[in-house]
Order: sequence, then C-alpha cells, then structure tokens
Amino acid sequence: MLKNGDRLTGTLLKSDGKNLVFKSDLAGEVTVPWDAVTGVTTGPGVFVGLKGGQTVSGTLNLEGDKAEVQSGEAGTVTAARANVEFIRSKEQQAAYEAEIARYRNPRLVDLWTGFVDLGLAESRGNAITSNITTSASATRSTSRDKINVYFTSIYASSNVSGKSLVSANARRGGVNYNLNVTPRLFAFGLSDLEYDEFQGLDLRFAPAGGFGYSALKTERGFLNVQGGISLDREFFSNGTNRTSAEALLGEESLYKITSKTSFTQKLTFYPNMSDTGSYRMNFDAGAVTALWKWLSWQLTVSDRLLNNPIPGRKKNDLLFTTGLRLTFAR
Repeated sequence: MLKNGDRLTGTLLKSDGKNLVFKSDLAGEVTVPWDAVTGVTTGPGVFVGLKGGQTVSGTLNLEGDKAEVQSGEAGTVTAARANVEFIRSKEQQAAYEAEIARYRNPRLVDLWTGFVDLGLAESRGNAITSNITTSASATRSTSRDKINVYFTSIYASSNVSGKSLVSANARRGGVNYNLNVTPRLFAFGLSDLEYDEFQGLDLRFAPAGGFGYSALKTERGFLNVQGGISLDREFFSNGTNRTSAEALLGEESLYKITSKTSFTQKLTFYPNMSDTGSYRMNFDAGAVTALWKWLSWQLTVSDRLLNNPIPGRKKNDLLFTTGLRLTFAR
C-alpha cells in the first residue's frame, strides 16, 4: 500500500530503509521509496532486521507505524516501523550471508580490486613517433591484512628521416604486504623491481620491511607513515653492481576531493647506511576522475631520484602519464 492509495502486488525482494524493491509479474523489478510505503504484507520466509541486532524470519504485516512478524521460532514479534532496519527475501538473505562469510573467510582469489591504465600517442608524417604508457595495480584488503601488486611502464620512440631513436624505456613494479597489528599499527614487507634504460639500470631489486602507522583515517581519505630497513641490489649496464643497506622513511595519503575525483601520493626516502651521504627517493602522485563506474580519466607522476648514478647519467628520472583507467573488482 502506498501513500497515494495505490496497491502493488508482487514478490518482495528487499528493503534497506530507503527503498523497497519487489518483483512484479507485469512490471518486473520495481523500486519504491520507503517513505511512500504505508503498508506491507508478505508470505512466510521473509527476514526482518530490527535495531539492536535482532533478525526475525516469518510473515510480515506492516501497517502505519507498526510492524508485526509471525515467526515459527520466536512467535509474534512486534516493533515500531522506525526500528525496522531491513527486510529481505529468503534468497536475498542467503546472498547476504554468503557475502558476509566471504569477507570473514576470504579465499586468496577473493576481494581483489584494481585498475589498468593506458595512454597512447602516435604521429605519422615527416616524423613517426610512438608513446605508450601502461600501469596496473591490484589490491586485496581484509580486516587482517592487505596485498598490493603494482606495475608501471613507459616506452617512447621516434623515426625522423629514417633514423630510429628510443627516447624513453622504463618499467617499475613490485608487491607490498601489510599485516594489521592493531587498528592503526601494521607491519609491512615489500619488494620493488625496476628497469631504466636511460639510467643504465638493468635491474634494481629492493626488498624492505618495517612498521607503519595510520595517522589519519576518515571517510574522505587516510594518511599512513612508515619506517623500516631495505636491501638495495643494483645492476648497471656498464658492469657496476652495488649492494647497500638502507633505512626506509615514508608516507602515503589519499584524499577524495569530490565524490568522483580523488588524489593520491606516496613519498619514500631511502638513506644509504652502507655509503653514508648517498640516498634514493621515490615519489608517486596521481589524480583520478570517474567518468563511469568502471571508467576514469587519470593523471600520474612517478619520480625516481638516485643521488649517486653511474658516470654520465642524470640523478633524476620522471614519468608522466595520462589516459583512461579501467577499474575492476572481485
């Protein structure tokens, strides 16, 4: 029964206190604002959630400000309409309980979210140029821990008057694992891999570990600080190989500027403990604006500073990418 006097019949699916959803034989799935509903009568097997955590299953009769559930287990349960938090069909309740169980005892393949970025620029004519950037990240978060796998790549080339030239060729990636010790304190372990042709870097392998602290956590974002140690193994194209012990000092934040736009940044400083005075610094920042639920536009900056490069190479390498982002969730 609705406020305007209409009566709608069908199979009740669910209500979350804002809308009531039911399936009509003629109109299919129909959503009605909860405030417009003055009465509901159902068959058996409906689950009604009340304030205080009680859930009752049975036949629901809601009229005006009063809700009454005839339950085979609990008898007749009467409550004020304002105390009804949800209504679910048997199938909707089973799906809800299955989802809760998945979050409490997830498999390794469950709960992954992430994105894939792609940027492409091409020109043809007197000069032939190509610029391809790709980036991907996948994160699995539970109440106990978090896993993050990430990768970034840029490749640029040009051909002028028949002469080919590669102007950028770099790849960066790694994996990070956080284990919650308390609601704000966590232990972490990570391993970064990096290749940069124009820095002469064939491979950097840098495992690290330590502790982090969630200094700020709100609905609009977070701020984490980290401290630990790292082992840096570097292999350069001129034959130079270096192994260094490093300290690790870092911070990471996310801020939701609007409902569709967010900003992230991460800064990590690695003072060299084997070669005092030397250091590395990694900086990543990005802004993302959602266009649709699964599609966004992204702008990313990734900087790597090495203050003791091999002779003839610059200290700083900066990657700038922009393009489309495809998001996914499992």
